[in-house]
Formats: sequence, structure tokens, C-alpha cells
Amino acid sequence: MKKIHFILCSCFILATAVIGEIAQTKLDNNQIIYQAQVPRKVIALTIDDGPHYKTTPEILEVLKAKQVKVTFFVLGINAEQSPALIAQEVRDGHEIGSHAYSHSSLPALTKKNIEEEFNKTEKIILSHAPQPVLFRPPGGMLNSKVIEVAEQKGYKVILWSIDPHDWQRPSTEKVVNFVLKEAKPGSIVLLHDGQYPLPTPQAIGTIIDALRKDGYEFVTVSELLQYKQEAYPSITSFKDFLNRY
Repeated sequence: MKKIHFILCSCFILATAVIGEIAQTKLDNNQIIYQAQVPRKVIALTIDDGPHYKTTPEILEVLKAKQVKVTFFVLGINAEQSPALIAQEVRDGHEIGSHAYSHSSLPALTKKNIEEEFNKTEKIILSHAPQPVLFRPPGGMLNSKVIEVAEQKGYKVILWSIDPHDWQRPSTEKVVNFVLKEAKPGSIVLLHDGQYPLPTPQAIGTIIDALRKDGYEFVTVSELLQYKQEAYPSITSFKDFLNRY
């Protein structure tokens, strides 16, 4: 069932149903963060859907060797099954955000069920990590109900500006080349660790080396937003985000 959830939601990422919500719920009036305008070469790597008992340790090993900190948006149902990996992510200095519990399409749920998705995941995270303050909706799927619940619970909604579709299992080279081509100061990169195998563990090390050579520093999303606040506002509407795809 977990695999089915992942496949369905991945296939429906930014799907027609979500686009249809824009006019009905006036998402354009809500603030969504997908990148930051910053005065220096900093970039945030984010990793969704884990932890996975094979993929996540491989990624953590690379990150530790490269001394890079990232933001993991953990899926509650997977975190429940691999709590030790959440603890390891925290010990290694990574940031933990919420990716809801079941990878369901949150706009299709009732407000009560959306709140349950938040609450269940938050409870699991709090057993091993500080209170999460960042939220990424599964598949990037949003409507006003989801944003309202997130804001009421004190979360910032984080999307992304670079998506190499690593969950589709392209070659490592394709993942690397896409990220390097699209990278710019303030980018938020979307990667995944919720299944096995993925090209991500191999790709992430090459991405780090290449961007470092180009003068980039790697930061967590919260650190990136601190840079943003020192520079220029870079909060966009969900409609603007969709226009990128």
C-alpha cells in the first residue's frame, strides 16, 4: 500500500486537479516559498519521502563525508517504521521537516483529515527531533485548506525550484546535469529517498562536488530563509510556482 501511495502521488505531481483548485481557492493570495533571492552562492538540498532503510543510510554516508547539511522532509508512515534513521539525521545535524503522514493528496481530504496527517507526523518527529517548522505537501499539491492548517500549526510551506525527477529513476548523469544546469543562488533542490534503488545517493555527491567547485555553499532551508531575510523578499504564489512547470 505504501508503494501504491508513492507511485500514485508521484505520477499526479502538480496534476490537473491541483491546478483546478487555484481559481476556486484563490491560492494566489497565499505565500509559498520555492526559492530565495540571496546575495551569495548558497543552495539548499532537500530530500523527500524517507526514511528508507537502504536509500537513506547511503545518502547520509555521502552527506557526512562531504560535510553537508540538508533538510529531510520525512513521511510519517516511513518515519514510524525507521525511527533510528530520523535520530541519525538529527545527530548528523540535518534539519527535519514534515511531509505529512501517508503521501495522500491533501487537497482531496477533509480539513480534519489534513490535521490528522500533520499531527501524526509531528508526534513521530518529536520523538527524535525538534519541533518541525517546515512543511512540504506531498506531490506539491495544495489548496487553501492545506495552507490554512499549515499556518495554524506554525509551519512555513516549502516547495522547490529544481526538480530532476530522481524518483523516476533516470540515470545518475541526468540527475546531476539537470541540477547543475538549473542551479542558481537561493535554489531549493528537490531529491528523494523514499524508495530503492534511486540514482540519488550517487548523484548527490557529484552535485555537491561540482557546485562547490563553482563557489556554492550548502545550507538547510531554514538557513536559506535567514539569508533571504537579510536580502530581498522571495516569496511567491502557488500560481507562480506552477507556471515554472
